Amino acid sequence: MWNYLLVALLPLVGLYFTVRLRGVQVRRFPQMLRVLVRGGNTDPSGISPLQALCTSLASRIGTGNLVGVAIALGAGGAGAIFWMWMVAAVGMATAYAESSLAQLYKIRDREGQYRGGPALYMARGLRAPWLGVLFSVLLVVAFGLVFSAVQANSISGAMATAFAIDPRVSAVGLMLLSGAIIFGGLRSVARVAVNVIPLMAGAYLLVALAVIAMNLDLVLPTLALIVRSAFGLEQAAGGVLGGLAAALLNGVKRGLFSNEAGMGSAPNIAAAATPVPHHPASQGLVQAFGVFVDTLVVCTATALMILLSGVPVGGAIDGIALTQAAMATHLGAAGPVFIAVALFFFALTSILGNYAYAESSVAFLRGGRTGMWLLRAGCVAMVGWGAVAQVALVWDVADAAMGLMALTNLVAVMLLSSVVAKLTRDYDRQLHAGIAPWLDAADYPELAGAIDAGIWTPAAVSPRPEVTRG
Repeated sequence: MWNYLLVALLPLVGLYFTVRLRGVQVRRFPQMLRVLVRGGNTDPSGISPLQALCTSLASRIGTGNLVGVAIALGAGGAGAIFWMWMVAAVGMATAYAESSLAQLYKIRDREGQYRGGPALYMARGLRAPWLGVLFSVLLVVAFGLVFSAVQANSISGAMATAFAIDPRVSAVGLMLLSGAIIFGGLRSVARVAVNVIPLMAGAYLLVALAVIAMNLDLVLPTLALIVRSAFGLEQAAGGVLGGLAAALLNGVKRGLFSNEAGMGSAPNIAAAATPVPHHPASQGLVQAFGVFVDTLVVCTATALMILLSGVPVGGAIDGIALTQAAMATHLGAAGPVFIAVALFFFALTSILGNYAYAESSVAFLRGGRTGMWLLRAGCVAMVGWGAVAQVALVWDVADAAMGLMALTNLVAVMLLSSVVAKLTRDYDRQLHAGIAPWLDAADYPELAGAIDAGIWTPAAVSPRPEVTRG
C-alpha cells in the first residue's frame, strides 16, 4: 500500500488540486492569514476558526514533528525532508479541498453542534452512506485508539531518557491527565488546544531560531544537502535510484503522518467551525495554513536542528533519542530535557486532537452518549497501553490505519472535485467583487437535499457580510 500506491497517489492528488484550483494555496495565502485575524465566533453551534486551527494543529504537531522527522532522516537520509516539503506544498491544496467539503456538507447534531467530515460528504455528496460508515470505523480505530498510543509511546520514551521516569509511571499520569480533558468533550479539547498550542509551538520555534542563528554559516550547505539527497545524488555510491526511493518513500510517509493532508482527519474539526467569512472555502484556507505551519515550519525546524548538530543519522540511535542527542550538542544537558518537555505538550495535545476527530465519527455512527463514553474510555486505555508498548509495533499499526484512511478519503475527494472547483470559483468571484464571501444554498441547486440550507442561506449570516479587499 505504501511502497506502490500511496507514495504516488498522495502527491498526485495534491498536484491535481493545485493545478485545477490554480495554485489556491499560493495565491490565497494572504487570505489564510486574514480569515484567522478576523475570525471570531458568536455562533453557539460552532467553534471559532482559530479554535478549529489550533485543534487540528494539536493533532498535527506532535510525534510526527519530533519523532517522525528523526525516523524519516534515519531511514531516508536528509533527502526525505525535501519530499516532506513537496508533499506538504501540494498537500495544502488537498487539505483545502477536503476541509471545504466538510464545511459544505456539515449538519447540526441533536445537541445543536456542527458535525461533519469525510463520512458526511461521502454519505451526502456521493450518496454512499456505507463508505461513510467504513471511513468512520477506520478513523475511530486510527485516531481514537491507535494514534493516541503512538503519542503516549513517544512521551514515555522521552521521559525515560530525560528524567529516568518508568514508562508505567508515565502511563498512569498520562491516563489521568488526558482523561480529565477528554471526558469534557469537544469544547473542552478546543479550549485547551487554543491555549497550549500557540504557546508551546512559539517556544519551540524560538529555540530552533536560536540554534539556527548559532550555526548560521552551516544553514545553506545543509539545505543544499537536503536537495541533493532528495534525488539520490548524495548517495550515488550506493545507487542513485536506491537513495531516491528511500528518501521519497520515507518523506511521503512521515510527511503525511505529520501534516495529515488527504487523510481525512482535519476535516472533522474543520466542519465544527463557524467560518468567517461565511463560506466553506474560508475554513478550507484555514486548514491549508495548518499544513504549512506543521511541515514547512515546525518539521523544517526539527530537521535543521538535527542536521546542524553533526549527530549521524541512520546510525545506532533513532526516533526521539536522535532528536534529543542532537539538542544535547546544541544546548548541553538542557537539550534532551527541552525536547522531552516539548514532546510532552505536543503529544498530549495530539491525543486530545485525535479524540476530537474520533468524536465526530462516533456521532456519524449514531453511537449516542454510550458510544461517546466508550470512545473516551477506549482512548484513555490506549494511552496507557501505548506508553509501555514496543515502539515498532505501535508505529506499524499506525501506518496501516493511516494508509487505509487516506485511500478511502482520497477516492471521495477526487469524486467530489467538481464541487470543490465550483466553491473556489464562487469564493474568488466574491473576493474580486470586493465583498466578504458567503455561500447561498440557492446558488447550488444540484446539491438540494445534500447540504443543510438552514446553515447556508443569507439569513444564516448576521449581520450582512462587510465589504472587504479582493
